[in-house]
Amino acid sequence: MRELSIAGAWVHEPKVFPDARGSFHEWFKGADFEESTGHSLSLAQANCSVSSRGTLRGIHFADVPPSQAKYVKCVRGAVLDVIVDIRTGSPTYKQWEAVRLDDVDHHSVYLSEGLGHAFMALTDDATVVYLCSEGYAPQREHGIHPLDPDLGIEWPSGVSPVLSEKDSAAPTLAEAEAQGLLPSYEACQAYAAQLRA
Repeated sequence: MRELSIAGAWVHEPKVFPDARGSFHEWFKGADFEESTGHSLSLAQANCSVSSRGTLRGIHFADVPPSQAKYVKCVRGAVLDVIVDIRTGSPTYKQWEAVRLDDVDHHSVYLSEGLGHAFMALTDDATVVYLCSEGYAPQREHGIHPLDPDLGIEWPSGVSPVLSEKDSAAPTLAEAEAQGLLPSYEACQAYAAQLRA
């Protein structure tokens, strides 16, 4: 696993073994994960979403602790996966990083507790699966508008974004910060230290 520019986010780039029958790869390996992150991944829920081209899901996050860490992979089609540092006080606060996830290179991303997550489907029937450290808890879940101009996420040109009503009504990052919804970098670091202990 390779750490991304935002602390707490990694990309897994497996070796893919193709042959006449198809291909094989390891999309998650506990030992490699633990070596990279310093803790094991506690699996509480596994999700699967299927999206038409242009569907834009996110930016989603949950209260810390315990928040919800995610290990994300696209098993059919392609998506642009985006990790956003929404942790107030973080050295990379308001920064984002994008990783293309598809059914060719089979990359996966891991984002730790307190980071924001979004993705846009680049193909029809883009199928994303993700392992979650905590179950869905609506009272702890929040969102930030993915088209917030202050974040300036560079979504693919030529693809019209399709948002849910909930994501369309989400506050900007500045509004979420003013409402006290964002996790602090300090709280996220403390929780990560608990996981490593």
